This record gives sequence, C-alpha cells and structure tokens, in this order.
Amino acid sequence: MTSSATPDASIPAGFQTYATGRQYELRRGDAFAVVTELAAGLRLYSRAGVQLTETYGDAEISPGAAGITLAPWANRVEDGVWYLDGKKQQLDITEVSRNNASHGLLRNSAYSLVDESQYSVTLEATVFPQHGYPFLVRHRVQYLLAEDLGLEVRQTLINDSNASAPFVLGAHPYLRLGDADVDQLTLTVAAGTRLVADQRLIPRSSEPVSGDSDFRNGRRVGDLEIDVALTDLTFDGGAARHVLSAPDGRSVTLWQDESCRYVHIFVTTELPGRPRAVAIEPMTGPANAFNSGDGLRWLSAGETFTMAWGIDAVLVGAG
Repeated sequence: MTSSATPDASIPAGFQTYATGRQYELRRGDAFAVVTELAAGLRLYSRAGVQLTETYGDAEISPGAAGITLAPWANRVEDGVWYLDGKKQQLDITEVSRNNASHGLLRNSAYSLVDESQYSVTLEATVFPQHGYPFLVRHRVQYLLAEDLGLEVRQTLINDSNASAPFVLGAHPYLRLGDADVDQLTLTVAAGTRLVADQRLIPRSSEPVSGDSDFRNGRRVGDLEIDVALTDLTFDGGAARHVLSAPDGRSVTLWQDESCRYVHIFVTTELPGRPRAVAIEPMTGPANAFNSGDGLRWLSAGETFTMAWGIDAVLVGAG
C-alpha cells in the first residue's frame, strides 16, 4: 500500500517500515485487504477501490483500536480485577481514565506468520501465564478473501494450559462506505436487548432496546454518538448481519456467526481525520464478562474454540 511515512536515511532504499509491523496484502478480483503483524489487525478492506473499513497511515498505530483483534477478553474488566477459585486476579490497568483492563493482552503484541497465500493469511500470538491471567493460550487469526470477494475472519483460541481458561474473543473493525457522507448512512442492527452500562462502560443490567439503542429499523448515523453493547441478535442462516447503507442503495455489512452473541456499537466523532466513524464489534461476550459471567466461556485444557465474522458489500446503487 502507499507509504505515508517519512523516509529514514538509515533504512536501505526500497525497504519500508511500518508502525504496525509487517503488512500482509491479500488480493482477489477487485477485493483488497491489508492485515498487520501488530494485533493481527485489519488495516484495510476495499472492493473495486471503494474503502469499506477505516484505515490509518504507515507511521501510525491503529487509532481508536481500529481493526485490531481482541483476546483473551474483549472490551473491559472492571478495575482489572476478577477471581479464580476465590483468589483475586489483578490485570494491568490499560484504560487509565476509567481504571479498567481493556481489550485483552495482545493489543501491543506481534503475531507470527503461520500460513500465507494470495487470498489468505493466518497469524498467531501467545498469551503467556502472567499476573491476572495464569494461563498459556494461543490466539490464531485467519483472514480470507472468499470466492464472492467478501472478507472472512476466523479467530481461534487454543488452550495449551493444564487447566480450563476463561475467555471472550472479539474484534474492533470500523466500517465505512467509500467517500459517502457518513452522517447520511443508515445503521441497522437486528438486536433486541441492550446492556445498560455505567459511566465506566461496565454493564450493570440489561433491558429491551428502545430509542437511541433500537437499530432494528435503521438509524441515521448523523443522529448518533453512542457506545453500547447489544445482544439477543437475530440470526438468519447461522449469521447475524449489521448493515451500513447509503441512500443510493449501496451498503456494507458486518456478519458474525452464532458463537458471537454480542455486538458492540461505537459511533464516535473522535477518530482522527473523520467527522464521524462507526465501529461494529463482534464479540462472544460483553465487557466485564470475567466478573458477570455473561457470555464467558471456559476452554478446557488442550481444546480449541473458533469464532467467525466477516464483511461484504453491495456497491451497485439502486439507481
């Protein structure tokens, strides 16, 4: 992809460095994706030159966690504290402003290459036993450009420990529809329940969706600035689909399989260079699952678990 980094005279000509490590480029037909070594992140997905995810410069790490994968928990753990067999576990506080442990243990980790082809790449990183998470697990992420040119992602957790390990998996992509005015897009999410969170974004209860949290019939993005987890998703053919659509009939969709019973919707005006941005985050469990138990899974020793999600688009308008 085109470099935006300032050339460094100490680097040999023709050798490019990136803040997010090695860049893996996938091409199939008019589909193009860039996956990063850092956090096994999705830096870009496009079709026919139409950008379908938010991206960032060569010298930057992902702003607002754009595109990163999340393991062994997604979202937040309150105060970084949870209990294992009655014993307090203290995770590092990585969201200082809210005193939470945020977005797992691999956000700043390099993933190693497992397999690569023209259409796909598989990366893997290890979580070693540590304070707050005394388990040995591997997170393996495969990106694939499918025959229909959609992007498919599979995140697998492998437990190399001698004991069952708790986990929540997730991802943090931001969707867009090329240069379409994001405020004029409509967001549709078939979810019946929202999690009611406090000021630290820790869920305290749940209730049926209503008002700003009800996306079942579509909401105009320009009317939104929201940070909310939703569940009771409608699955059709084994997948729940969340759609950003334009008035001219074009759309981009994030789908997630039935292992992902939660989705987090984050509409923000704070992503650099964008008037408004829309993150649609598939998750197997919500924030603070290590304490609430909601959506929390335990992976037996030697076992694996896989969640799947992806992005596709309709780029021919109704007109």
